[in-house]
Amino acid sequence: MSIAAQPSNGGSRIFVLAGGLVGAAGVALSAAAAHRGGAFTATAASFLLTHAPVFLAIGLAGGNRCLRIASLVLLLGLLLFAGDLLARDFLGSRLFPMSAPIGGTLLIAGWLAIAVSALWRLRP
Repeated sequence: MSIAAQPSNGGSRIFVLAGGLVGAAGVALSAAAAHRGGAFTATAASFLLTHAPVFLAIGLAGGNRCLRIASLVLLLGLLLFAGDLLARDFLGSRLFPMSAPIGGTLLIAGWLAIAVSALWRLRP
């Protein structure tokens, strides 16, 4: 079974993995921000910790294809947004021009797509 394969309960292990990694990174970065400072690091940690339970819940509950695609969009947006903020604090520069706004836009789109997935017709 591949890592992206669906367990029998319809959940997706990749989202459980993402939830665990995002949560761990959020805790570690919260500690780094408290000891080292860095407003961008604290904001990135907050975003990571806020989204970790979402990926865990989607991974455990499963859902339709629309929800899984929306979750991937959300994860990509989170990685770009938080990654850019962390690059600013730790590297002194951005990931690439417009990476935080693109990430933020993907976060918004991902959340809206999650809402739309509730209206998506499930096939038996």
